[in-house]
Amino acid sequence: MEMKMQWPRLISDKRFGLEDYHDPRKNGIRTDFRRDYDRLVFSSPFRRLQNKTQVFPLPGSIFVHNRLTHSMEVACVGKSMADEIATGLRARYAGADWLEAFNHIGDIVAAACLAHDLGNPPFGHSGEKAISTFFSEGAGKALQPQLSEAEWADLTHFEGNANAFRVLTHQFKGRRRGGFAMTYSTLASIVKYPFESRLASKNKFGFFTSEKADFEKVAAELGLLPLPGPGGETRYARHPLVYIVEAADDICYEVMDIEDAHKLKILSTREVIDAFLSFFPPERQDKMREVMDMVTDPNEKIAYLRSCVVGILVQRCAEAFLANEDDILAGTMQGPLLDHIPDLERQGYARCNDLSWSKIYRSGDVVDIELAGNRIITFLLEKLTEAVIHPELNYSRLLMAKFPDQYDVQAPTLFGRIQAVLDHVSAMTDVYALDLYRRLNGILIQNS
Repeated sequence: MEMKMQWPRLISDKRFGLEDYHDPRKNGIRTDFRRDYDRLVFSSPFRRLQNKTQVFPLPGSIFVHNRLTHSMEVACVGKSMADEIATGLRARYAGADWLEAFNHIGDIVAAACLAHDLGNPPFGHSGEKAISTFFSEGAGKALQPQLSEAEWADLTHFEGNANAFRVLTHQFKGRRRGGFAMTYSTLASIVKYPFESRLASKNKFGFFTSEKADFEKVAAELGLLPLPGPGGETRYARHPLVYIVEAADDICYEVMDIEDAHKLKILSTREVIDAFLSFFPPERQDKMREVMDMVTDPNEKIAYLRSCVVGILVQRCAEAFLANEDDILAGTMQGPLLDHIPDLERQGYARCNDLSWSKIYRSGDVVDIELAGNRIITFLLEKLTEAVIHPELNYSRLLMAKFPDQYDVQAPTLFGRIQAVLDHVSAMTDVYALDLYRRLNGILIQNS
């Protein structure tokens, strides 16, 4: 008999770290899933996303997306998609005594969408690459003999998604047990790659060695299906709601990057109109052109088309989820939801993706940010790692005074001290990382 995950178990409002206080009978206007969302909005790590690069350099006169605005838009798109899916699931399971569990899907997905980038370092994806290559190619490579295979894999495949799970669950010094004390379902819904770093593909994995037991606890509570790796590594089927979070993230990334590129004049109005219209059949295109003719502002035309593209992709991804629900619950679903939408929309998305890679991600401004980010992060890692390895040195003592108190720079293991460095660096905003880089290089010295 084929094993499948079960919805009543997958939707759990038990809080990580506060299990002893869980009361399933409690009532209130705000559900625990809504509390997750609110808790994230008011948190410092979430606020810091406003000064972290999404793709383009943080703005001068033209305001493009940063990690904060991106996360908020992903939450909006994810909730819309989840609500549409919940409507279909309620009809499919009509009569079940646990049907109200589907009422919470929208809030769970919205909270997970807000949290999905909390672990990303400064300077966009180039920041992740700079951290992993510091250990695989740079000065950090000398530390390999002193670390276990699993610890070394964590460092050389550093991944923002795994770091987000750590940010949310780890008990930092002076902080409460369970980290953010999020619900189990929200935590599971942010882990796109539910396996350890030794199984990493293209640097993607779901949790560090230090949080492995925590994820296993979440997986056991929710009934995620174990899928052992070839060498006995820890691996699970995704929580079903991960597919919604992933689709919302991918939609916003692709569509909003193109809109930003248009505002920055990297892409022409004609290029973007043609790309966005390609999602629709000819008869719908004719009506959309009539609407665009009502305004003369090119940015307004693109904003209208963007809303149409997001709307159709939300609808198609919701349909794909419902059509593939059995495979999702069985852990046999292959690829993201966007791989399972109809040909017309899938080809439109592929066209946008090709346009992004050919014109956006290799543009001068984006490459400049990657180069600067790599240099800054590599320098900070060199200095801060040296400090925690050799704390007896005078310069080390001065540097360690720059660490916030919650990071355990005196952890009993080398891996723990390195993680304290990565916790500090990955939490930095672009502005703070640049400022610290300048200070340590003697470029910026202020009078007291």
